[in-house]
Amino acid sequence: MLAYIGLGSNLENPLAQVEQALVELAAIPESSLLAKSPLYRSAAVGPGDQPDYINAAALLETSLAPLALLDALQAIELSHQRVRLEHWGPRTLDLDILLLDQQTIDSDRLKVPHPYLTQRNFVLYPLADIAPELLLPDGRSLQQLIAQCPRDGLELIE
Repeated sequence: MLAYIGLGSNLENPLAQVEQALVELAAIPESSLLAKSPLYRSAAVGPGDQPDYINAAALLETSLAPLALLDALQAIELSHQRVRLEHWGPRTLDLDILLLDQQTIDSDRLKVPHPYLTQRNFVLYPLADIAPELLLPDGRSLQQLIAQCPRDGLELIE
């Protein structure tokens, strides 16, 4: 199964957090890191005056079940001292399952495709770097979504 993962950090040296998380993604059991995007800087979405985010996307091939993959990602977040105090608040590391092949999942713990995937430039542009021809389960192409989602300050940094 192909799993597209979104990465983000805006606390405790965000660049190092995301780079280390990419290394840790490659070490998830029953999984291989196939691709990683360049890193981007984006303005925070959420409450208060937060630092900018460092964002990226990664492509894993995995034989893990969706919730087992989610557990592995949350374990990586915890190893980075991720604390969930405030919805969309600042964080040391955020790892989101964006897509799992062409699956649609709607459970209490996991929603795939990610609910905000189509609206966020800091998700769409890194995803396009690793899978420019990607189609969502509903048939929309990544290129269609990007055409409707301007960069608006999204900065390629690496």
